[in-house]
Amino acid sequence: MADDLAAPAGLTAWVRELAEPLRDALDAEDFTADAAALDAVRGLRAAVRALFARAVSADAHRLLPEGQAMARLNAAAARVPGAPCLEWPEGGAPVVRAVRPPGFTDADRLVAALARDAIAFLAGPERERLRACPAPRCVRYFVKDHPRQEWCKPSCGNRARVARHHRRHRTES
Repeated sequence: MADDLAAPAGLTAWVRELAEPLRDALDAEDFTADAAALDAVRGLRAAVRALFARAVSADAHRLLPEGQAMARLNAAAARVPGAPCLEWPEGGAPVVRAVRPPGFTDADRLVAALARDAIAFLAGPERERLRACPAPRCVRYFVKDHPRQEWCKPSCGNRARVARHHRRHRTES
């Protein structure tokens, strides 16, 4: 499985793909990652992965220790101060946006926004639907959208069925 965050270019592409959810934090279309931004996001990902493992009661012995993961997540969320800002366009409905305080890099804003979203998810009701994908070699987590959903994506389901088929035929031979 390829890591989309293996290089700064992968992080840049990922952020630009998620432009709409990140619009309050930064101008994602203009974002270009560097090595420091990549390290910060990957460090945050390690913390979130450890806390997701706790949420699904998965074996997390190879992951970041729980206390260290929470400290890293909370520190990342606090990297940039946040405050709501009300915008009310003429003829439109009021909208709450986040203030982008000056003096912070796009990487700071990105990491803080991702950390705050992870905190909101882990403390919210959606956490109950979080699952670890059981497919061979998959390290992803997903939010179960359907009662019969077992894998994070169809290709993982196919890989699991192929592995099960091979196991059955090896034991029969």
